[in-house]
Amino acid sequence: MKFTTPATTNPIDQLKVIGHATDRIDGPYKTTGTAPYAYEHQKPAAYGYVVGAAIAKGRITSLDVSAAKRAPGVLAVVTAESAGKLGKGKFNTAKLLGGPEIQHYHQAIALVVAQTFEQARAAAQLVQARYSTEQGDYDLAMVRDKAKPDKDKENQDQKVGDFDTAYSAAPVRLDAHYTTPDQSHAMMEPHASLAEWQGDQLTLWTSNQMINWSKGDLAKTLGIPPDKVRLVSPYIGGGFGGKLFLRAEALLAALGAKAAGQPVKVALQRPLMMNNTTHRPATIQRIRIGASREGKISAIAHESWSGDLPDGKPETAVQQTKLLYAGPNRLTRMRLAVLDLPEGNAMRAPGEAPGLMALEIAIDEMAEKLKMDPLTFRIINDTTVDPAKRERKFSQRHLVECLRTGAERFGWDQRKPQPGQVRDGRWLVGIGLAAAFRNNLVQKSAARVRLGSDGVITVETDMTDIGTGSYTIIAQTAAEMMGVPLKQVVVKLGDSDFPVSSGSGGQWGGNSSTAGVYAACVKLREAVAQKLGLPDDAEFVDGMVRAGGRSLPLRQAGELVAEDTMEYGDLDKKFQQSTFGAHFVEVGVDAATGEVRVRRMLAVCAAGRILNPKSARSQVIGAMTMGVGAALMEELVIDQRGGFFVNHDLAGYEVPVHADIPHQEVIFLDETDPISSPMKAKGVGELGICGVAAALANAVYNATGVRVRDYPVTLDKLIAKMPAYAS
Repeated sequence: MKFTTPATTNPIDQLKVIGHATDRIDGPYKTTGTAPYAYEHQKPAAYGYVVGAAIAKGRITSLDVSAAKRAPGVLAVVTAESAGKLGKGKFNTAKLLGGPEIQHYHQAIALVVAQTFEQARAAAQLVQARYSTEQGDYDLAMVRDKAKPDKDKENQDQKVGDFDTAYSAAPVRLDAHYTTPDQSHAMMEPHASLAEWQGDQLTLWTSNQMINWSKGDLAKTLGIPPDKVRLVSPYIGGGFGGKLFLRAEALLAALGAKAAGQPVKVALQRPLMMNNTTHRPATIQRIRIGASREGKISAIAHESWSGDLPDGKPETAVQQTKLLYAGPNRLTRMRLAVLDLPEGNAMRAPGEAPGLMALEIAIDEMAEKLKMDPLTFRIINDTTVDPAKRERKFSQRHLVECLRTGAERFGWDQRKPQPGQVRDGRWLVGIGLAAAFRNNLVQKSAARVRLGSDGVITVETDMTDIGTGSYTIIAQTAAEMMGVPLKQVVVKLGDSDFPVSSGSGGQWGGNSSTAGVYAACVKLREAVAQKLGLPDDAEFVDGMVRAGGRSLPLRQAGELVAEDTMEYGDLDKKFQQSTFGAHFVEVGVDAATGEVRVRRMLAVCAAGRILNPKSARSQVIGAMTMGVGAALMEELVIDQRGGFFVNHDLAGYEVPVHADIPHQEVIFLDETDPISSPMKAKGVGELGICGVAAALANAVYNATGVRVRDYPVTLDKLIAKMPAYAS
């Protein structure tokens, strides 16, 4: 449907339910342990245990599973040979079941199915694989010169004006390199699936963010029609992009259930989550900025190198630099190197998150060269149009307001520009800031809405909830549109039998999925009005339908069903849609040890209408916490001989814990964006991580005078360079 309803008559603008801080309606189920996650689905099932390849590159020369088959309780052993010909899904770079070729370490090569988990695990140790090993490439810096442009048009070099000439002529210049490491999603719930065949019909209870994508890929991989596959994923215990696509455990559960002749559940053990599934790839980034002595950027270039398996994609780390700051002469470039590491792919705010880790340090470094306040430098280089396509305006852009609001709230005017000027006992104290940016993507999304004879509204859509609050904002939308209290709405999500939604990813889920529900509710309102003999512009208030002096109970319309889809056409060509923010961080750095402690954090976000401030704040502070991890501790360490991530569990891969995180404050600007959708909302869950790491690194510099350009900012990179005033 098209959303042309004037703001004055748009039912969503009543704001009786939408826009209010509302408790998560799924909260009681999760806190009482009654929410059915994939591995916990109550169905008698056998257990599968995945065997991963012990090499990073080469071939299996022999695979002996005879001993495993004879082990107690074993029902079946699945290998590439026994599985037969398998296809390859649209979103998979490597094969989900390897053999004989091995493309990366811990690529799945077998599944052992047994009556109990312990039996499957014990039998898996009996699988004997022999390999012919090839030398692989695992170090991005070593193969950087071999990197090539990506084939996709949207990832090609972008050139505006004459960067080289303008940069050479600029009186003030910066040319610096930055690196970000490989990082893991490290979500709590493992990749898990339970598969059951009934004849030729497959049902898969799984943990997956994008139901329709993965349903199609599973059908393609198995070589069966999509209508023979049903995916169910009502609750997901964290994803961060790692569960956007079909992964090995889902395919192997389906193959295992077919081989064993009964339902099979499979969960990836933690080491396989790190090496078998996807991760955020490392980057090398070069940023060059030229500016006038008054601080106006005349030339800006951002180049990024990242690695992936053959047929993979680059980390789009230059994305934000195309749009964030003005400047007539511009260059962005990405290069992809072939690495024999596990697949690199989307992780919370792919592109902008690692890109801003570099860009927002570079902006601070440039401000220092200009002897200008970093806040002022950002403000004077703001733009109201896409710098590369000046005819395309931003639908909304409140970056400057975010920066100024945050500066006032955080006490930026008290900052000492000269590093190392503030001490608190043994701690050197500094504050830093960074701009936040994330494109606002909208996706086609559908929903089905039912009115029951009891007046209860039931919403059905294959949208997922990965801890983001989808159940609640969808219920709020339906309650607002149909004029009923929240308790009178039932939301059913995560089932491929429901209409296809946007899914959860790219921070498009909240805005797009609720817009689809909005569309279906508009259609249901029309059906109700027609059934009751009222005009289409009837009001739906407090369980009643009112028009022309008449007022009838909603339930009097009886049982009705409506389904519709929200589509956006060429909206992205007419307007540049983005979300903006500002991050402020105060740190203390131990003068003797170089230990970094975060003391205060503030995020200011401009992300359209905030549908539920309570869950939106939760999303932002979670993202801010991930930003602290990216800045200070998160790094997948590569064994350069074996080609695998060494710290492949939550003991060795460090993430922030409660003791690492101080009070976090979040401010949402009072912004609505009627161009984005009829909800006038945008995404916010990924904006919260964008820029955090750079704000922290800038604060460390302000505290110590040590500029770290290679993440994470660990004490070994500080202590040797700590100035004399630190002691």
